Amino acid sequence: MTRVEPAAALVGDIAVPAVKGICQRGALLAAIADGESELRNFGHAADTDSALAAVAALGAEVAEPELGTVRIGGRGLRGLVPPATPIDCGNAGTVLRLLSGILAGQDGRFELVGDESLSSRPVRVDVPLRQMGARVETNEGRPPVTIEGARLQPIRYELPVASAQLKSAVLLAGLLAEDGPTTVVERTPSRDHTERLLRSLGLQLTRAGMEIRVWPAERIPPFSLDIPGDFSSAAPFVVAATLLSGSNLRIHDVDVNPTRTGLLDVLGRMGGRIAVFNRRSSNGEPVADLEVRSAPLLATAIEAEEVPRLVDELPLFALLASQARGESVVKGAQELRVKETDRIETVTNSLRALGVRISASDDGFRIRGVPTRPRGGAMASSGDHRLAMLGAVAGAVSKEGVEIEDAEAVAVSFPGFFELLESVTQR
Repeated sequence: MTRVEPAAALVGDIAVPAVKGICQRGALLAAIADGESELRNFGHAADTDSALAAVAALGAEVAEPELGTVRIGGRGLRGLVPPATPIDCGNAGTVLRLLSGILAGQDGRFELVGDESLSSRPVRVDVPLRQMGARVETNEGRPPVTIEGARLQPIRYELPVASAQLKSAVLLAGLLAEDGPTTVVERTPSRDHTERLLRSLGLQLTRAGMEIRVWPAERIPPFSLDIPGDFSSAAPFVVAATLLSGSNLRIHDVDVNPTRTGLLDVLGRMGGRIAVFNRRSSNGEPVADLEVRSAPLLATAIEAEEVPRLVDELPLFALLASQARGESVVKGAQELRVKETDRIETVTNSLRALGVRISASDDGFRIRGVPTRPRGGAMASSGDHRLAMLGAVAGAVSKEGVEIEDAEAVAVSFPGFFELLESVTQR
């Protein structure tokens, strides 16, 4: 049990771990590149280390010559080797789904497994990969996943849900297809880290409206990648600093990809005071520094089309809304029910236990805001790293503090989170 006491303000300068999804994508693409690639500012966490372990199991050479730099010796576009045992993806849905797309075009038979949480989530990539010609077996649509690689054919695939992982799996398989481009159609834009990274490597990928096309690759060149800080890791600090009167917090080198920063737009219309400055580009990704000051907030509504841009931050939004004047609502967020936990239920139950006026719907929340600190109390992370961080921020902005059960779940994405929070907390 970890206890977070009430804070007066967050003040200072911090940097957060690298974008988890770029670390994972970088590792997977490096494994099928020709030669040695270098990933700088690699953020070690359970989910990113699962990517490194997976590519090592498939025959890529993984080394860390200095802290924060990972070098991966690739085996070429179709050179991955089936290991003797299943590939353990841990809790990392990104690794399982994107790696499935790559393995669909390899020679051999591969089995992907995950922990209890991942094994309860839908695979989804099995449907388009079968259409492309791979043999894919699942446990009634959930892991474990067994893939027998094949000569893949390009397809046109319309995403049934807004999912960057599903989109990316099809695009990566498209690199290994033959006879023309593979097309993915998304009705609502989702995270585009994969597209940006593929373009930065010189691979042929275009977007026209809602259609993304990728052409087969002859090879992937070895590359060097500088990975910026993850906005989802910055978000708990943004929320806490906004809610704690007197805060003045600067967060440096944050990825501000517009497909990820919906929370900034939401905070803007709620009255938040966040400056985005020192803008620059790194491997096709926009990067900037953030300065966050405390601000009184007004309630707002989040509709379905906005959800993909802040899906990971919706638990934190619920806490923000609890201290905004008026009633806030989230709609169209059914995807929260198939995350590490059913986040609609777990967020509702957890915040209600802390004194927040929140109710669940089939596809979101309704929160009645009161511009005063919530009472506090106790909550469980249920093994969900986003809930553990939510509990920590709730503790900092509460009257009495919050005790978090299974707080170590933060290590999935952000080891050292509690220590960093304490370093900028004033009491």
